[in-house]
Amino acid sequence: MIRAFFRVPFFLLSFCFFFVACQTVSEQNAQASPALSPPDNAFSTIKLGFADTSSEEGQTLIRRLDSFYRREVGAGFNGSVLVGYKGKILYERYFGYCNRAEGTQLCAQNPSQLASTSKPFTATAVLWLHQNRYLDINQPVQKYLKDFPYPDITIAMLLCQRSGLPDYTKMGNRYWKSDAPMYNEDLLQIFAKYQPRLNARPNTRFEYSNTNFAMLARVIEEVAKMPYKQFMKEFIFEPLGMKHTFVYDPAERGRYNDMITQSYQYNWSVYKETNEDGVYGDKGIYSTVEDMYRWDQSFYNHTLLNEKTLRMAYTGYSNERPGIKNYGYGWRMLNFPDGYKIIYHNGWWHGNNTVFYRFVKDNFTIIVLGNKYNSKIYGHAKSIYSIVKNTSEHSGIEWEESGSPKEE
Repeated sequence: MIRAFFRVPFFLLSFCFFFVACQTVSEQNAQASPALSPPDNAFSTIKLGFADTSSEEGQTLIRRLDSFYRREVGAGFNGSVLVGYKGKILYERYFGYCNRAEGTQLCAQNPSQLASTSKPFTATAVLWLHQNRYLDINQPVQKYLKDFPYPDITIAMLLCQRSGLPDYTKMGNRYWKSDAPMYNEDLLQIFAKYQPRLNARPNTRFEYSNTNFAMLARVIEEVAKMPYKQFMKEFIFEPLGMKHTFVYDPAERGRYNDMITQSYQYNWSVYKETNEDGVYGDKGIYSTVEDMYRWDQSFYNHTLLNEKTLRMAYTGYSNERPGIKNYGYGWRMLNFPDGYKIIYHNGWWHGNNTVFYRFVKDNFTIIVLGNKYNSKIYGHAKSIYSIVKNTSEHSGIEWEESGSPKEE
């Protein structure tokens, strides 16, 4: 796990790295559905730029990062990497295959499954609805989902993983016998019919459960009166210029085949889909590193969430155990004694491993999307940050050795 004590502000020299294999997306503002009315001028396409790495120090940084990834590729890494600082791309690379059988190489236009890194998107959508008074996160889930069988669980408890709901991905096929994909409404009806026992009384402890965010996606649908994938497209992806980002639907697999990355096991065997691939909100979003950087930068511009709502999202709500780790509304975080905070969310689903670290105070971001199972990927954030820190003469960061972050 990355651990650091930041005693002075973190500054980086202006680096520039202009390596992209494919064209960046063009600007496009989306039309919002008439069912909801976003505030005037709420959306603006996020423009990406490239910092100047032509200096000796900048070139040293590129060489060190390239050297690190040559070793990682040799150790099995296959995926995309972007490192950004204050809206400028410092480093962008694509290593290996989008589809090995077809011999297609990864490039900027190939979306990868974000796995649990989808959760901050779902949380942001819910918080946007709350901020604009379309729902109240302090209300019981039953107010929005009439079939939800647990009256004491609120929207907020789902957001911060304190509901006590059992994780559907750990329940096996006990309640779902069909070979067809199981969607969120199916999952809701399973809970309504069988009412599985809660793992804990609501709001008594943190317990990571994918069910929480599957239910949040259904809440979005009920409030917005449109499918989750449509809401995310119209209110988040298109307004931010995320043209290569979408919510996956197994029933529409054919339309994605030519662009999405194939999911591989560590030995290059293809991961087969399961009925759980139909559930979204906890996972299911596909994106690229450039689109993810647009998403990251939108928070600094308050494009979707205002400062007050962001503070809610970045607050840790599970304080039963002392330590720097906590969970906000859809975000994991590291809260250091000096007040410095790292906001992040990793992911793992099938062969997809994702890393998304946001050093918010410094506007420094690390994004790694892998499509071939590799548990070492969760240590990349610390390694990349250490390389940047050791290259920059203006860093005042001290590091303490620790393990690598992992994610369910």
